[in-house]
Amino acid sequence: MDAKKPYVVAIIIQVIFTGMFVIMKAAFNKGLNTFVFVFYCQAAASLLLVPIAVLRERRNVRSMSFRLLLKLFFCALIGNTFSINLLNVALRYTTATVQTAISNSKPVSTFCLALLLRMEVVNLRSSYGIAKVTGVALCLAGVFVIAFFVGPPLSPVNHHTAFHTGHSPSNATTQHVTWIKGTFLKVLGDMTWSVWVIFQSALLKEYPNKMLVTVAQCVFSTAQTFVVAVVAERDISRWKIGLDISLIAVVYTGFIVTAVSYYLQVWCMEMKGPVFLATWFPLCFILTIFCSSFFLGEIIHVGSILGGILLAGGLYSVLWAKSKETAPPSSEVNRMEDAIGDKGQVVPEENTKGREEHGEEPSAHAVEQV
Repeated sequence: MDAKKPYVVAIIIQVIFTGMFVIMKAAFNKGLNTFVFVFYCQAAASLLLVPIAVLRERRNVRSMSFRLLLKLFFCALIGNTFSINLLNVALRYTTATVQTAISNSKPVSTFCLALLLRMEVVNLRSSYGIAKVTGVALCLAGVFVIAFFVGPPLSPVNHHTAFHTGHSPSNATTQHVTWIKGTFLKVLGDMTWSVWVIFQSALLKEYPNKMLVTVAQCVFSTAQTFVVAVVAERDISRWKIGLDISLIAVVYTGFIVTAVSYYLQVWCMEMKGPVFLATWFPLCFILTIFCSSFFLGEIIHVGSILGGILLAGGLYSVLWAKSKETAPPSSEVNRMEDAIGDKGQVVPEENTKGREEHGEEPSAHAVEQV
């Protein structure tokens, strides 16, 4: 059962993200300011996590050095403040389906950054190296298809939407420019997220306390996003939240996504690594296609689906190459199996006597490891 936990957690994270994209898009369409929204979410997450951390980890707080806190501050600045604000502005400019489709490029962005940092190697003479390059090319093609090719629309699944939202009227040219801007803002936000993943993985090796790492970044990002929101929105009336979808978005994103999902992501990355978590993003894309059409009445275009398929194909091309490179060679496995199955092998008499004298038995754990 313990071996299945990372898979269950990864699926739960994608379901949470699906709800986040749909609810946030409904709130932004209603007129909620994206920068104010990010501050409220980070503040809500801090209110939830700080008391828990005080009760559970108050003895370990003193072990956090100033240097570690400084690293956590910059991690929060990159992953929570800068990246999330970019992604929310991109969501306001496009649709929930487009956002989840482009999210498939996150692992590829992480791979490209790791390649620049010489943490990854590409050998173009091997099939695995060609698969990696092909995956990057497919992701780039998917992004450009989403940005520049809209395609014919598909009919919404549900014509009576749960969240009635209005869209500001504008001409086709302005809409297309806004769409392109939102697409590339999403790519930039995902690249920033990839930088955060690399820093986060290194930070967890240095200080493996998931709770304190999560809470510290939430507290830092609350102060950071407040400064950003004050600079971006000085009209105090835009800070007010009524009893509508805006409040639901803040509560859901602040408590469920930022707090619960963030902690689950940290746990999942520590157990299986950042690449494993990223492999599940296509599930979020599939769920969002149906949920955004059903609840928001979004018109899904063929270009978005085609781009999403290209992005998913590029994702799994890179992941396939990575899994094959890290797998043990089949010849080595065969040699191990032959050694285990060779019943005609004669054990030297002195070794047998030694085992009898010490009462040693074959290790079951060693057999299981083989």
